[in-house]
Amino acid sequence: MRFAASHTTQFRFGEPVYLEPHAIRLRPRCDSSQRLLGYRLKVSPQPELLSHALDAEGNVVAHAWFSGLTEVLAVTSEFEIETLRINPFDYLVIGNGVEMLPVEYPVTLRNCLAPSLARPAGPDPAVDGFIRPIVARSERRTLPFLSGLNQAIHEACTVTVREHGEPFSPVQTLAAEQVACRDLAVLFMDCCRAVGIAARFVSGYQEQGSGSRFMHAWAEVYLPGGGWRGYDPTQGAAVGDRHVAVAAASLPSAVSPIRGSFRGDAAAEPLEAEVRICRMDAA
Repeated sequence: MRFAASHTTQFRFGEPVYLEPHAIRLRPRCDSSQRLLGYRLKVSPQPELLSHALDAEGNVVAHAWFSGLTEVLAVTSEFEIETLRINPFDYLVIGNGVEMLPVEYPVTLRNCLAPSLARPAGPDPAVDGFIRPIVARSERRTLPFLSGLNQAIHEACTVTVREHGEPFSPVQTLAAEQVACRDLAVLFMDCCRAVGIAARFVSGYQEQGSGSRFMHAWAEVYLPGGGWRGYDPTQGAAVGDRHVAVAAASLPSAVSPIRGSFRGDAAAEPLEAEVRICRMDAA
């Protein structure tokens, strides 16, 4: 599928402030699952220097340095992209120790995946209790477990839009009445890591219906033979060609679309964001 999108974020301040350096992660990935056809980044006020690089997780990040004072910071990302993965299960798992739970990666691979195997909050009885029946129903097979987990989280949680704030912890998500997509992604990741599956957080966009649109979040797991494969517990489905990945990392904080600070006495007003995404090849 081909998509065209624009994403504008605007920060307003009560009086002029000095902007510290900002990191911007809004450029979609270009890899085996999607091909970036065009990309434009507009920042106002005009940065003194705008430098693009790869961060430690392999995501494209733009670093912006500013001078002078401003009352507004506006960032607009525009892109055209073609998604390529029609079948999210177009692979075979390779290697012993991966097809059954708990997963045991080869040592060299496990060292590379270490950040995506760590459980920051440590083991928790609530999470372990949640996955126990899913492991049993899957007969400890990795792929059935992933599908079962994705569906179980989708059915157990009521999703809402929470525009601001860090993701809930896995335990908070299990106890909450309403959660956001990023909360479900973090819960999915922790459940995977509990059985030895490397998982990371993904920010991006998803084809949606009419109405307000927002950035989306889901998870990816690493499977030898398949590489990083996406699961979206918000939808209860594996990720195919209706998702556009922007950035991925072992911690959600490492894929924040815009991160920076300012100097001054002004209070920052709630940010304003507008996302538009449409199919270019729709009939």
